[in-house]
Amino acid sequence: MDPQLKQLMKELGDAINESLSDSEQISEVVSRIKEGGYDIFLVLEATIGVSKQGDKSPDKTSLITTMSSNPELKVSDQDLKFLKSLRIKIDEEHHDKGK
Repeated sequence: MDPQLKQLMKELGDAINESLSDSEQISEVVSRIKEGGYDIFLVLEATIGVSKQGDKSPDKTSLITTMSSNPELKVSDQDLKFLKSLRIKIDEEHHDKGK
């Protein structure tokens, strides 16, 4: 991918992340969820299609996926119990012991 396009995509991802972080409406709803006694984390994914102007072939479209942050795997005791019931093991380092 063109380095300039890659930089612009990064800037777009940062701008989306910042706008979500600054959203009073999102902040208010997250606060109400927390007040209700729930822990919350939010991971959003954006898929952006990019093609050179004039290209009409869909196979020349680059799909770029950006994450608004680097998500962490947080596993509660309930999650761990459910995974064990499915006979799925998880590394202890990923188990969130604070919950």
